[in-house]
Amino acid sequence: MNYLIQHTIDSVAAEVPDREAVRMYNQHLTYRDLAEKSNQLANILIEQGVQRRDRVGIYLGKSLESVIAMYGIMKAGAAYVPLDPSAPFSRIAYMIEDCGIKHIISQNSKIAGIQSLLQEGASLSSIIGIHGNEHLPVSCITWDQVYQTASKQAPSLNIVEQDLAYIIYTSGSTGTPKGIMHTHHSSLSFTKWAANAYGIRPEDRLSNQAPLHFDMSIFDFFTAAVAGATTVIIPDEYMRLPASYSKLLADEKITIFFTVPFALSQLLYRGVLPKRDLSALRWIIFGGDTHSPQHVYRLMELLPETHFSHMYGPAETNGCTYFNFTEFPGSADTPIPIGKMCENMEGIVVDDNDNLLGPGNTGELLVRSPSMMQGYWNRPDLNAKVFFKRFVFEGYQEVFYRTGDLVEILQDGQYRFIGRKDRQVKVRGYRVEMEEIETMLMGHPEVEEAAIFAVADKDGAKSIEAAVKLDADSNINDTDLANFLKEKLPWYAVPQKIEIMSIFPRTGTGKINRKALGKNQVAEEASG
Repeated sequence: MNYLIQHTIDSVAAEVPDREAVRMYNQHLTYRDLAEKSNQLANILIEQGVQRRDRVGIYLGKSLESVIAMYGIMKAGAAYVPLDPSAPFSRIAYMIEDCGIKHIISQNSKIAGIQSLLQEGASLSSIIGIHGNEHLPVSCITWDQVYQTASKQAPSLNIVEQDLAYIIYTSGSTGTPKGIMHTHHSSLSFTKWAANAYGIRPEDRLSNQAPLHFDMSIFDFFTAAVAGATTVIIPDEYMRLPASYSKLLADEKITIFFTVPFALSQLLYRGVLPKRDLSALRWIIFGGDTHSPQHVYRLMELLPETHFSHMYGPAETNGCTYFNFTEFPGSADTPIPIGKMCENMEGIVVDDNDNLLGPGNTGELLVRSPSMMQGYWNRPDLNAKVFFKRFVFEGYQEVFYRTGDLVEILQDGQYRFIGRKDRQVKVRGYRVEMEEIETMLMGHPEVEEAAIFAVADKDGAKSIEAAVKLDADSNINDTDLANFLKEKLPWYAVPQKIEIMSIFPRTGTGKINRKALGKNQVAEEASG
């Protein structure tokens, strides 16, 4: 009975121990390797004083050790907390202190970073994965010591499915990060649904593009383990070179590719896809941000045997809706639906007064599901705002998560994403949805990416501006784009300024960093 995340790898290891669990750079771990090495790490953590319900940090880049760290921490009864190595040290130190982390898993290449974290005030008791030295006044244990001295038997602990499994802090370049708490139950509820919905089987090979601090990694690793499949970690250097990326997808015979729209766009325009043998690719699943309909059109034409799916859901719920393409639903400027609610999940749409809305209306999407987070770590103020409680009868209530996303309920029961409540602005008295403008811009055949943001003048009056990235062969200018939008949008929704850019600033998860596009920007970055 697999009710803990680590049960998934242990059960596969018991049945087919030599099956490949994870691979990277032509190195791999079998399910037996992963089960035994994570047991060893768990035993070392317990020796170092880690107790059930503690939080343990993972300060690693993409590696086989990062996967061992996830499972080892959970087997010790603790929750893992991914720490983005590329984030500012002050931000990482804040997470360590906020979450009460006393132990972290790392590697020798991160020693300089660890020293900086200690200088920033991070208070640690032990670091596993590095050599100790006089500059590190904490207990240090190398990976060799873990593998050579610790027992390969799993520690005997009473862990239940409602215990925390991991805490992922929200991304973004500014502001105070907040930790999203997920249990074994919430994660397995989502990954078991995903494995069933996409028919994932033991012979499948799932790509892992997302770093551990990005919630999409949950699908890559845990859904594969639920199905007894293999996860192939994509090194960061391949992601920066789309032609190399597509070659790796072909060479590794990836069958399930879960990614963000930006990566798909890069592969489409610069990945020389017609030269690659991607016949093994069964599913391309994209989520995490809005995507251009025209890009999906082109990919479907290039890969006619591949199935496409748009999965939507904030990190707080994992996934909650999906739209599988049987044929493309509309034209190049028709927004892609986010689809219907996943099985065993419920969605309702409400107005500003929490009144229930029906088909044909637009309102905020609220979600009730077993994959929903427990709440934000140490933030009772936020928890009070984001959970909506509906009393069914005396003594019983249903709890929904407020996504903050505005959706339209279509007549067939599916949803269309309209925008974020916090990105809905008034311009000259008119209410404007910025995602709608982005969708229209992305419908231009020569636009590769687009971002819309609001700026405020000294008196607080708001106006809309845009930034676009064009196809390499494009010769159009900002006036051409403005005229294109004037044919599709009301006058007040046409950006006052359109800047053509060669590269966009991005967050650590690959989304366009709209906050960095203008000093006076007032809109918040979209979530998805």
